[in-house]
Amino acid sequence: MKPENILIDKTGYPVITDFGLAKEKVFSDTMSISFCGTAEYMAPEIVLKIAYTRSVDWWSFGAMIYEMLSGLPPFYS
Repeated sequence: MKPENILIDKTGYPVITDFGLAKEKVFSDTMSISFCGTAEYMAPEIVLKIAYTRSVDWWSFGAMIYEMLSGLPPFYS
């Protein structure tokens, strides 16, 4: 999830788009080891190539909210 993937529909509501890398049938206890995404929003587990769960989506969401509030991605230098 990143700001570029959020659009506003004709009634003013946000719509999440771009599920090109989405996985199907992922349950809360399912582990994954895929390395994909945008570096600014990747959770440390993905960068370190450690198996991870859906919790990495919350990291990406938090990074996106941080950028929307501050104007820069977290850990920007």
